[in-house]
Amino acid sequence: MASEQIFDFIIVGGKSGPSGCALAASLSKSAQSPRVLLLEAGGRNDDYMKRIDGKRWTTYKDEKMNWAYKTTPQWQCNGRQLDYSRGKGLGGGSAINFGIYTVGTRDDYDQWAADVADTMFGWENMKARFKNLEKFSGLIDNAENRKYAQPNASDHGHHGGLRIGYAKEWDQDLPLVLEALEKAGLERNPDHNSGNPLGLSLMINSSGRGRRTTADDLLVDAPNNLVIITESPVQRIILQNKKAIGVETEGVGYFATKKVILSCGALDTPKILMHSGIGPANQLKRFNIPIIQDLPAIGQGLKDHFFAPLVFKRHQDTNDRNSFYGSQHAMAEATTQWEKDQTGPWTQYGCQVGCGWFKSDKITSSDEFKALPSPVQDFLNRETTPHWELYTGFPMHHIMPELFQDYSYVCFLGYLMNEQSSGEVRLQSSDPNEPLLFDPKVLEHPYDRRTCIEVYKHLIELTSHPAFAKDTVSTILGPKTESDEDILQFWRENIFSSWHMTGTVKMGKHGDLNAAVDSQFRVFEMENLCVADMSVVPVLTNNHTQATAYAVGATCADVLIRELNDCAISRTDDGLGASP
Repeated sequence: MASEQIFDFIIVGGKSGPSGCALAASLSKSAQSPRVLLLEAGGRNDDYMKRIDGKRWTTYKDEKMNWAYKTTPQWQCNGRQLDYSRGKGLGGGSAINFGIYTVGTRDDYDQWAADVADTMFGWENMKARFKNLEKFSGLIDNAENRKYAQPNASDHGHHGGLRIGYAKEWDQDLPLVLEALEKAGLERNPDHNSGNPLGLSLMINSSGRGRRTTADDLLVDAPNNLVIITESPVQRIILQNKKAIGVETEGVGYFATKKVILSCGALDTPKILMHSGIGPANQLKRFNIPIIQDLPAIGQGLKDHFFAPLVFKRHQDTNDRNSFYGSQHAMAEATTQWEKDQTGPWTQYGCQVGCGWFKSDKITSSDEFKALPSPVQDFLNRETTPHWELYTGFPMHHIMPELFQDYSYVCFLGYLMNEQSSGEVRLQSSDPNEPLLFDPKVLEHPYDRRTCIEVYKHLIELTSHPAFAKDTVSTILGPKTESDEDILQFWRENIFSSWHMTGTVKMGKHGDLNAAVDSQFRVFEMENLCVADMSVVPVLTNNHTQATAYAVGATCADVLIRELNDCAISRTDDGLGASP
């Protein structure tokens, strides 16, 4: 066995995104300098032009960077198969997502801590990890626009590897829309990332100085004890009885003396576990996979955030987007300028959006809410827990170009938060290179359907206010009428996934039949096998979840580094000297 194939830790980052990169970077830089292997199924994603801030809405269309998954047909969505894009290559989802950096609510993390009986996941501890990760710039150049976001510096980090902040220049109608929404009754929030996201504000971007930030940025100054190998999809974990000792990728074995950690996300980590004989026995038997450990929770509990658009044509004098998006010459010149110095129109158009999270009395007074279990009602009624999200300034023409000849439009997105439907991922083949079947069971729970209706009614009410409506020419995309039936039908026909898939290898207490890993990220009943990605998160956090994924990796690194340090101290106390 070649010595270069043996490592202390192997991190399987089938989509080496926020969790895997944060874990690899932190673990490799720890005092014990363990030898760490990060295996990536895709490529290096090192095309610098893919970092143009204003083009972050189209990166997912690059087939070299996207596994291009689809859901199974969703019966509540007229049999549609929803886009379930997953990032391919270093950076993972952060290389193809829409560049939004929000951390969620303090109640999310305190509930997580309660669910797993470990304060390590409580808000104050997770907030410290967020601050360590980020290099935040709260700068807003235009003094007139500073009222829309007033972050407290003490709530942010300024020395981490992830550059985040606000765009230097914005679409000219964004302040007009934010002002109109405030006149329509929405209260401002000075900073969504303070632990309480309720209210209207500017979205913090995972970008800085005109360039999008991806998880790969955490690996820029990685030490030599971190080895990164790309184009190496892992098929199985190599086991000795129930002990993980390595992984197999395309017939090649890599071995770990301490831990194998899966960090492939909620759609692919379950696949590797199942093809290694760890998962629901009934599925493994069906595909003749030898059962090593029956864990029925693996693949269950899939959660996501779903949204639907509402689009209005606006008077052309409210914006100047036609002069840019309507001119191939202008966009080409802007690309040349960005390549030169990362400035220009591609750092303005589509680079800053507004958003808000809100509660709804109409939702909490509904029969569907009252039918929920008491603990769920309690969580939804907590101080910082929202019921829905509003998002404004979304450049929808990048997603549905057929709708737009004129770029003078405003697109709102209405999000369902805290969905009560629970989906699953399951085997469809004994071939480990075949993806699982992804069935999020969209809108199957009555609460979700009621919430979608009420979310859209809130959006219609806001956009009917004279402060906004005075500049509206017509509706480009919306329901036929304002009836419950037509609104719900519109959602069925136009619902999208946010690609926030979570919960399929859920963390929980020992004895919890709905869980598969403990609070130390260890797979139940297995040795030296951990999972660190969004699949373990037991609470679908109320945010755009890339920030949560970073924190998962950082938290797992804290656990493993503590174990390394304890081992070194033990060896010293035994008179054996520190580990080499």
